[in-house]
Amino acid sequence: MVDEGIVARLRAAGCVFAEDEARLIHETARDAGEVEAMVVRRVAGEPLEHVLGWAEFAGLRVAVAPGVFVPRHRSELLVDLARRHTRPGAVVVDLCCGTGALGLAVVRGIDGVELHAADVDPAAVACARRNVEPAGGRVHEGDLFDALPAELKGRVDVLLASPPYVPTAAIALMPPEARDHEPRTALDGGGDGLGLVRRIATAAPDWLTEGGVLLLELSAAQATAAADAVDEAGLAAAEHHDDDATVIVGATSGTGSRHLRSG
Repeated sequence: MVDEGIVARLRAAGCVFAEDEARLIHETARDAGEVEAMVVRRVAGEPLEHVLGWAEFAGLRVAVAPGVFVPRHRSELLVDLARRHTRPGAVVVDLCCGTGALGLAVVRGIDGVELHAADVDPAAVACARRNVEPAGGRVHEGDLFDALPAELKGRVDVLLASPPYVPTAAIALMPPEARDHEPRTALDGGGDGLGLVRRIATAAPDWLTEGGVLLLELSAAQATAAADAVDEAGLAAAEHHDDDATVIVGATSGTGSRHLRSG
């Protein structure tokens, strides 16, 4: 039974799903003392996933550490699209990987995939290693492609990224859970939010194999500019949208038509 006192404390702190959160805390904590410590942290505004130490994403339970970007369910569109292009034996790279959840979800159940993940943040890299390495993948620390082994150039079949795409001026408007507890490097995409998107798109053709694809998550308002950047890099850009997310897919020659728009 859920402790109604804890539910009331969580609700008073602004937790919309207080009953569910109280249940998850009770299920995760090892004893009453840990329950109380977790409730105190949650009431103070820490993201629930940081408090629990894990997050549910695309049917997986992934480790999440304080100070690491929490995977969003909207990124499941990116995963679904990437899986359409991932075949047994493929080389998959997850840039700006955070916990590594996206790449892990893409390759789940597909035999022989070579998975690489990379992030510039040491805390994210440490967390991603907890998730990715048990599944046989490798995690690298560094700035975008500089983190990757040189031998991957020209071999990548699926290159995916949910890079920071919040415009710098908009960070102050984000919910406190993200603004105060997730690293700015995982949020700040520069003046228009597309600084890293452009860098990734520009370099991607050198890393993709013939028939390879680039997938980038961003906001719907940024889709046209991002698709233009992908086209300018020499890839055929296609937009994909659902109710929560927008993904631009950039295809090398032979894998798609330019300026496709799909729902």
